[in-house]
Amino acid sequence: MKQNLALLSILLVGFFSLDCAGTQQDTIAKTQNVDFLINQGRLNWEQRTDSLALKNAEHFISLAYERRPTQLDLAILYGQILYTRGLFIEKNIETRNGLFLKGSQLCRNAVLNHPEFSVIYKRAQGDSSFKMLSAIAEAPPSVVPGLFWWATNLARYLNKKPVIERLNHRELLEVIMHRILSLEPGYHYSGPYRFFGSMYTRIPGVELSHSETYFNQALSANPEYLGNAVHMAEFYHQKSGNREQFHSMLNGVIEADPTSHPEIMAENLFYQDRARMLLSKESSLFE
Repeated sequence: MKQNLALLSILLVGFFSLDCAGTQQDTIAKTQNVDFLINQGRLNWEQRTDSLALKNAEHFISLAYERRPTQLDLAILYGQILYTRGLFIEKNIETRNGLFLKGSQLCRNAVLNHPEFSVIYKRAQGDSSFKMLSAIAEAPPSVVPGLFWWATNLARYLNKKPVIERLNHRELLEVIMHRILSLEPGYHYSGPYRFFGSMYTRIPGVELSHSETYFNQALSANPEYLGNAVHMAEFYHQKSGNREQFHSMLNGVIEADPTSHPEIMAENLFYQDRARMLLSKESSLFE
């Protein structure tokens, strides 16, 4: 009897040891698989001026995101990919808006689930809306990229929406970008200044001089980033009726050498294409 029990014990220990080893191996395999997807996504993202590479980047990163939806840097990259596809590649308006909305939502969720932000949010007082604004006003530097791509995607989504919808989101967008300005004003080549320059041409009752001031700050700090000039032409000069400045600024973008700043060559090439597209519509934009 004792021998049988001893044998049974040995068999059970062996079984559970194999089971644990199998579980560990499964966990390692899953981790390696997600890391592989992220690596492939990043490799394709580096070649994003090729539309096929951009599509592949979205595919790989979307699969990785499904497995790690709270990983902030992964959500940020996914948000950038969706924004890039929506702004520069996609022609269908509804599809484009869907990309911007999805990008804003996944970056928002990643920020809210970030441990350094969630602590601040939990201790904030008031209703859900006030808690959100209060927490964002105290957001830590670690979530700046998430906040930026949350707001940037959302603003593009709202760009063609009715005025009332833009006004309903104004406070949220302003709180987000003012927090980024206080923490990292130069983020993404003066992104917050570029953001406010664009936004204040789409909100009724705001003096256009505010838009001009923000755009000039972005251009003076980061003239090498062609997006600053393209956004100023597209939003400020078009809204102000400055056709000559619109034309001149976009031609300057097209004539720029994108290889002079290799680290942002992909974005500058995209913005040169956007400048050409805007110039092709110049007559209709200034009717």
